[in-house]
Amino acid sequence: MLSTIRKYQGLVYTHFELIVWIIAIIVLYFLPETKGPSLCLFKAVGLNSCPGCGIGHSIHDALHFQFTASWNHHPMGIMAVLIIFMRINQLLPIKKNKHAT
Repeated sequence: MLSTIRKYQGLVYTHFELIVWIIAIIVLYFLPETKGPSLCLFKAVGLNSCPGCGIGHSIHDALHFQFTASWNHHPMGIMAVLIIFMRINQLLPIKKNKHAT
């Protein structure tokens, strides 16, 4: 039992970044469309402009292929989705065989 737990701890430790990115994409995909209080620290201290405001909703819209809405929330949301998927692809532990042709 203890060896199984250590095996999974090692697996999580080895692939921690991959797990975080996959969970982030899943959470952002199912992000609810609410107009509640903002989690932005800039707005909390009274500043009106924040370079990251809207990026979560922008990523959510891009994941749902609503590119116009994504752009309206934050122009970098579509690029962020592409970068996150490229990073997930880099981190996947699938060994690719290179055949000499």
